[in-house]
Amino acid sequence: MGGKVMTAAGVVASLDSGMTLGIGGWGSRRKPMALVREILRSDLTDLTVVSYGGPDVGLLCAAGKVRRLVTAFVTLDSIPLEPHFRQARQDGAIELTEYDEGMFMFGLYAAAHRLPFLPTPVGLGSDVMRVNPGLKTVRSPYDDGTELVAVPALTMDAALIHMNRADARGNAQYLGPDPYMDDLFAKAADRAYVSCERLVDTADLLKEGPVQSLLLSRAHVTGVVETPNGAHFTDCVPDHGRDEAFQRLYAKAAADPGQWAAFRERFLSGDEAAYQDAVRVWREENR
Repeated sequence: MGGKVMTAAGVVASLDSGMTLGIGGWGSRRKPMALVREILRSDLTDLTVVSYGGPDVGLLCAAGKVRRLVTAFVTLDSIPLEPHFRQARQDGAIELTEYDEGMFMFGLYAAAHRLPFLPTPVGLGSDVMRVNPGLKTVRSPYDDGTELVAVPALTMDAALIHMNRADARGNAQYLGPDPYMDDLFAKAADRAYVSCERLVDTADLLKEGPVQSLLLSRAHVTGVVETPNGAHFTDCVPDHGRDEAFQRLYAKAAADPGQWAAFRERFLSGDEAAYQDAVRVWREENR
């Protein structure tokens, strides 16, 4: 299809160790898991990851790819706390910069608009200021003189985002109930790479959904990868829901080193096609 179409391997080859990497989606919803799995197969390391975290964060932590995590939470939604993230925190294996959900959004907005920070009353008087001592306050220059938290811009070298549809030029569309903050990730990063369930012609985007579902403009997208079922095992409606049974298998395996080694060998030792095949075989075995 030409344009900005890439392979997952090509996207990951363009990334460098030590960079700050944003990952779109929310918890265990519409995560660019095929791109995350490609990172697992790479030599990338020492990453700073910026994410409303889910299994993307967990897998990267389990593989030792993360030096620092910037997040508001790391959850599998139906399983409250991502197990690999929990273990990484207990082991002190990663640095953590923690915001609440609203402050994290303000950081994305600031970066997207090329501002050094955005002020907000959120966080004042809370433990966020204690666990994140680098946060500073500012005072309103107007007559009210209100003290506010200055949330720093969450700038990123690159962002990975998963959408339902995209065209070869980089316009991308979500068809589910929520855009999450994916447009902010794309604008806040120096480069944005979009994986999608299906590439379509530009003229067909409006056949898939209404104009307001066209979330990402090609102006903010560096490359596009077609990855059918590429958000698995996270939710990506209407194309597919969260694979709850597989997510439970993942969480159970994460709790035991022996089971995790077997899980990794079965599902994560090959390429993306091998992963999808292994998942299909596992489903057939467990019908």
